[in-house]
Amino acid sequence: MNYRKIILFAAIFGGTSVILGAFGAHALKEILEETQITSFKTGVSYQFNHSLLLIGIGIMYKLRESNFLKYAAICCIIGMLFFSGSLYVLSCKEIIGLNNIAFIGPITPIGGLLLVLAWVFVAVNFAKKEIV
Repeated sequence: MNYRKIILFAAIFGGTSVILGAFGAHALKEILEETQITSFKTGVSYQFNHSLLLIGIGIMYKLRESNFLKYAAICCIIGMLFFSGSLYVLSCKEIIGLNNIAFIGPITPIGGLLLVLAWVFVAVNFAKKEIV
C-alpha cells in the first residue's frame, strides 16, 4: 500500500459519508425509527472522522513509510467497513429485506476494535520513530 492508495480510500470514505449522511437526514428520516436513525448517524460520524484519520496516515506515510502506518491504514479501512457498514445494514435491514441477518451484529465491535488498533498503530509509530 502506498500513500496515494491510502488517501484515495480516505477520499472515497469521506465522500460517501457525506452522501450517506444526507441520505439518512432526508430519505431515511421518514422511514426509520429514532433508534435506527441514531445508529445510522453513528456510522456516518465514525466513517467521516476516520476518513480524516486516514488522510493523516496517508500524509505521514508519504513523509516516512512505516509498517505501523501501513497497519494503521489497513485497520482503519477494514474497521470503517465493518463498524459503519454493519451499522448501516442493521439500521436499514427491514428496508433492504435482510431481517434475519444475525451475523451482522458481532461485526460492529470487531470494526470498532480495528479502529482502535488503527489509533494504537499511529501512536506506536510516533513513539518509536521520528516522522521526518
